[in-house]
Amino acid sequence: MTAPAAKAESPADGGQAHLQRLMATWGMLADLSRADLVLYVPAASGDPTRFVVHGQMRPTTGQTLYHDDLVGRVVSEAERPLVARAWRLGEIVEGEAGVDRGERARVQCIPVRWDGELVAVLTREAPLAVGGRRPGELERVYAETFDRLARMIVTGHFPFEQEDAPTTEAPRVGDGVLSLDSTGRVEYASPNAVNALHRMGIYSNAEGLRLDELGVEETAIQQAFFRAIPVTEEIGRHPDIIVLLRCIPLLESGEVSGGLVLLRDVTDLRRRDQLLVSKDATIREVHHRVKNNLQTISSLLRLQARRLSAGEGRDALAEAERRIRSIALVHEILSRDPSQQVPFNEILDPLLRMAKEVAVSPGGSVSFTTTGEPGQLPAELATPLAVVVNELLQNAAEHAFPPERFGEGDERRVEVRLRHEGPMLVVEVCDNGRGLPPGFSVEKTDTLGLSIVRNLVTGQLGGSIRMWTDGGTIVELRLPLDQGRPA
Repeated sequence: MTAPAAKAESPADGGQAHLQRLMATWGMLADLSRADLVLYVPAASGDPTRFVVHGQMRPTTGQTLYHDDLVGRVVSEAERPLVARAWRLGEIVEGEAGVDRGERARVQCIPVRWDGELVAVLTREAPLAVGGRRPGELERVYAETFDRLARMIVTGHFPFEQEDAPTTEAPRVGDGVLSLDSTGRVEYASPNAVNALHRMGIYSNAEGLRLDELGVEETAIQQAFFRAIPVTEEIGRHPDIIVLLRCIPLLESGEVSGGLVLLRDVTDLRRRDQLLVSKDATIREVHHRVKNNLQTISSLLRLQARRLSAGEGRDALAEAERRIRSIALVHEILSRDPSQQVPFNEILDPLLRMAKEVAVSPGGSVSFTTTGEPGQLPAELATPLAVVVNELLQNAAEHAFPPERFGEGDERRVEVRLRHEGPMLVVEVCDNGRGLPPGFSVEKTDTLGLSIVRNLVTGQLGGSIRMWTDGGTIVELRLPLDQGRPA
């Protein structure tokens, strides 16, 4: 039946866009027809003897004939004579045909037109009826609605050019269907549509009535009928019930002759949306309060330090105040964005300003710069990293440029370099100062600042730290971006 896949000659851009709109909405067509839909386009321009399968849609309201993917297959006129005939005649053609695994199927071939030009053939392929069972009312309404849409496809009125692609939460046929006449009165309501109306507090028989006569807002239906395009609207009933209504006008000779209304109860979806919004707001509020509390503690420490005489105690309080401020910077950003991702460059600038406050040298100022783009970092990495970078900057500002070695006019600079190396973030803090003392080891140092750096980097962050002298001091941190795995 099939030949190796081949590249089809695409219709003109407008026709291609028309086919894409058709495939974006044909889930509804497959459900109404309760059959497989297959879209064929000619394999070559002007050759109606070979076609390529351009798309395929299975129904959710019936069984499928195809368990394999047909897209890309090439079929000949001998294999699909009804398709070739529909293409030549430009009319709907129906008949029986053999499909995969030797089954016979009822096939309806529908020419697809765009701007008066034939661009494809859509086939509706359903199993042959067994036992002669008479279809129920729901099946008849579905079939009649599909036939009306099929005629619109032939004339080029469906899919609608101004129609937006349905979203994942758009109502589907199985959610509930209302069939409307040309005046907007309900001709038929599916059982699921009746359930949706009951959820809205409407228990009257809907058939023969307009939705506004039932007490339901029908602005979407009026707009769809007036503008002759699908319109979707959310309807709130009672405090807790929200129904999504989508009205698709049905056209005959370009005039609206009726409508198809799909209803979906989205109350649970909207409730989850509200919970997510509430959760995000709560997370932001928690970070905001933590930031305020940290800033209050920082202010208290600063006031306490000012009351002490210059010396070890005052310096210790000042260092503690700066460490708390570095943590507050992260919470300030997280209070604006609940994504738990922190643009670390927004933290670096305040850290550099804090370092400049203590880098007071009688011989000249110290310049602080950054290079590289760390990007967005997870909060569990950004918070301790802010403390670590703050400690390294403070250490360089206080100890790298002693007055006895750096006089007036000597260059004093500290640079923070950041880069990604695969799954690692590499941070370097470099200065052109006096370098490390002889015999220095970061593993054995007992200074408070470097002890904090070592414990945070190797313990909490699972990274590594190296320090060496090369025209100054270079500190290299290698930190895994995935905090679930050690370096």
